[in-house]
Amino acid sequence: MAKGGVSGIPVQRLIPSRVTGNVTRLMKETNEGREIVFATPWFQILSETPPGGREPHYAIRGKDFVVIVAVTRENQILLVRQFRPAVRAVTLELPAGHIDPGETPEEAARRELIEETGFTAKAFKLLANLSPSVARFTNRMWCFFAANAEQAVGVEAQREAGVDLVLYDRGVRGLMDDKEFYSAPSCVALYLAALRGEVKA
Repeated sequence: MAKGGVSGIPVQRLIPSRVTGNVTRLMKETNEGREIVFATPWFQILSETPPGGREPHYAIRGKDFVVIVAVTRENQILLVRQFRPAVRAVTLELPAGHIDPGETPEEAARRELIEETGFTAKAFKLLANLSPSVARFTNRMWCFFAANAEQAVGVEAQREAGVDLVLYDRGVRGLMDDKEFYSAPSCVALYLAALRGEVKA
């Protein structure tokens, strides 16, 4: 039985031998020397044995995503509060979401800002294009800054359900001290905006 990862967990325990429904499915195909050993609608687990290596290395492939630091004319930071099943807690985050097929990162940022907050902005500035984790993830994180955000007309009813808008006015330092604000992508994007002088610390 093959083993992989630092803990030596058998591959058989990572891959279901029987799959039901559309939530998960076992797939085997080669892509750039990597084998998809597990897949869901949200992500895939890839296996690849490095040259000269004995154990396979596992990587997680998901969609690229955007994170938006949007600020109103009154210097309020647009935040969203929502329940996150992964951590089983309500969190405070910057607006964010996946880039859909056929979208550019900026188009995705504009769409996500409206869907999650009901706000829009004329200009979106790219702060950075980063890797969430070079050790494990293959996707990219696109961080944008949007100044002078204002409420869009007629979109309130179209806002994403279960996501509450928060207009934050206590600055970057106050937000970083908030116990609900601990999502790494949100923290990184906010730091970038502060370091580049887009928001006040």
